[in-house]
Amino acid sequence: MKLTKFILTLTFTLISYHSIANQGNCVSCHQEQVSNWQKSDHAKAMAIANVDTVLANFNNVETTHYSQKAKFYRKNGKFLIDLTEAGETSSYEVMYTFGHYPLQQFLVPTQNGKYQVFPFAWDSRPSSEGGQRWYPNYANEDVKPNDRLHWNQPLQNWNGMCADCHSDGLQRNFSPVTNSFNTTWDNINVGCQSCHGNMPSEHAVSGQNNEGILLSNKEKSDLLNWLLVPGDKVARLRNQKSEVASQEQKAQRGQFMNTCFSCHALRTPLTDGFKPNKHLLEQFLPNFLVPPLYHADGQIKDEVYVYGSFLQSKMYDEGVNCLDCHDAHSMKVKTQTNGLCLQCHNAEIYEQEKHTNHPLDSKAGQCVSCHMPETTYMGVDARRDHSFKIPRPGLSNEFSTPNACISCHSDKNNSWAAEHLQTWFGKPQALSNSEQNYMKLMSNQELPLEVHLALINDDDMSEIKRATAIILLPYSTQMLTQDVVKNWVSSPLPLIRLATAQIGHLLPDNDKLKSYKVFLNDEFKAIRIAAANQLLTTQLKGTISYRLALKELLNSGTATAWRGEGLFNQALVDLKLQQEEKAIEKLEQSIEIDPYFAASYINLGDIYRSLKLIKEEQQLYKKALNNIPSSAEIQYSYGMFLIRSGDKASSIEHFKLAMKYDAKNPQYPYLYVLALDSVGNTRKALEFLKDIYPDYKSNISLRDLGLSFSQKLRGRESYLFFTQ
Repeated sequence: MKLTKFILTLTFTLISYHSIANQGNCVSCHQEQVSNWQKSDHAKAMAIANVDTVLANFNNVETTHYSQKAKFYRKNGKFLIDLTEAGETSSYEVMYTFGHYPLQQFLVPTQNGKYQVFPFAWDSRPSSEGGQRWYPNYANEDVKPNDRLHWNQPLQNWNGMCADCHSDGLQRNFSPVTNSFNTTWDNINVGCQSCHGNMPSEHAVSGQNNEGILLSNKEKSDLLNWLLVPGDKVARLRNQKSEVASQEQKAQRGQFMNTCFSCHALRTPLTDGFKPNKHLLEQFLPNFLVPPLYHADGQIKDEVYVYGSFLQSKMYDEGVNCLDCHDAHSMKVKTQTNGLCLQCHNAEIYEQEKHTNHPLDSKAGQCVSCHMPETTYMGVDARRDHSFKIPRPGLSNEFSTPNACISCHSDKNNSWAAEHLQTWFGKPQALSNSEQNYMKLMSNQELPLEVHLALINDDDMSEIKRATAIILLPYSTQMLTQDVVKNWVSSPLPLIRLATAQIGHLLPDNDKLKSYKVFLNDEFKAIRIAAANQLLTTQLKGTISYRLALKELLNSGTATAWRGEGLFNQALVDLKLQQEEKAIEKLEQSIEIDPYFAASYINLGDIYRSLKLIKEEQQLYKKALNNIPSSAEIQYSYGMFLIRSGDKASSIEHFKLAMKYDAKNPQYPYLYVLALDSVGNTRKALEFLKDIYPDYKSNISLRDLGLSFSQKLRGRESYLFFTQ
């Protein structure tokens, strides 16, 4: 084991030194750019742990968090940690630092080429801001070893979760058969190659750019400039003839951001590693704005990075790109003052206290305080929202959305804030019907299908919002026709096509054959493989385009095979292809790799049941209950197994536990009371139903069950209770 660790570390070290030598070719001609890069977060994204890179206190300090205790110390020039948990103490050597500010994390080798993120991070902020301390990654949880979030599990694995965005030219090289990594990189941190690609040797000699590199699009866009015409509120993007840029020109200007979004987006990889000269959708499947990732109005909620919020903004629609605000190499914003926004926004209008209604030299007088509010992730990392919303406290009560006013004035309420804004600016501009309906959709309110379709077809809505609405069509209908989707299939907007390719299950096979075969030849891999997944059960299997797209679909599954979801999704493909043995093999591997991922157990149990392998199904559920007893889905599924086996009495306790671990799913109490009734406890079932019925928003199925039990017991009072 020690020899393996040494070889792996030596390999990584040699690769990193080699890449530094390669970057030396850049330094000779691009000294200013390299100097700026050295100030960036990119340059400090990852490093070998040594006295120059480790910021944390390793002077024999200890910290405790629930059942975990860690001691940090140095010995023989190494940075070491003793971690005590579950009654055992293990020692680890920190091999790499990960990031630098406002926190620094640490990577330790475990087994099979895996590097894990240690469960305590260093708060590298100044002491005056509460920093210079060790703190747990999950401050409010005691994450035990049998938890998916435990630091030794795949979700905390550097190779799979983090590595591709912190090092150049990274390849995970994961083997699901051996559950091991042979990860390599070209450069230990995020350097020239991450954005410019591996420039050919001819460039170093001739100095000529490589037109294959995506960032060369920026050079073409330099023919466009922001021009603020006197009297206008904001600048417009114009060409050298002072003509307002077309939407096509605006979009072209931002094409290079696909490189930025490769990391600054919540996305699923389709390849092992990625290249900067390819479109985002050729290498990743990005997440849409679906709840609970975003608030109903599109503000960030979970850790979603920048892509989703920025694409819905008016800034993006007008042609703003990352480099309008951020330096290309230091990545710092060009100024921390309002001057950043005043590059395009008329100072005579916006840099006035009659607009800010707060002193200009105060925090509240800064544009970003109201239009780019912060959300803190990872305990200390405050990140700004890039959707550039106007605060709308009047909508917060209706849709439970945050607003910058109450975030600062925490002792006030939304009505107070709305009244002040109306006093200052007048009655707020009404949202369009589509925007109102979008927010209803995002807050799980039902829309009539025709209203939902009108929202999708509204060209005034942003592309990503329209695509998100397509993804959420199952909220409004269980069936679509080819006539409904045909315009989306031929849309010039790739996210519209991608979303459409993902909802093929709503179309009959004949209608899918008419439209979805077009997707198999789409220019982007994400769309091709989404279509192939929807066409697995159709009659297109013999066509060349289908076979090629299917191959891409199968290959893409390997990019996430290191975690439970990857092999789980591959098994679903096998099932659609009626290859049960392959599906069983992949689900068994998924459980071995990610033993606390419930979905693999449940789907494997379904296969065993369909094949009448009762003994195997029972053994599987016993294993699942031992590994993840707090899984509501597992408790429910085992309860159903017991009912099928004729042991209704034993099923009751498992349905009860399912309710305990997930109090929102109405299916769990439904089966619980049915099981009670089946063993003669109808009265107890009825009383329980009456108690919980209001908590489930008067669920129709629970209501009907209550009416049935009331009739069975001739309970007039309880019958009236469920009819109110």
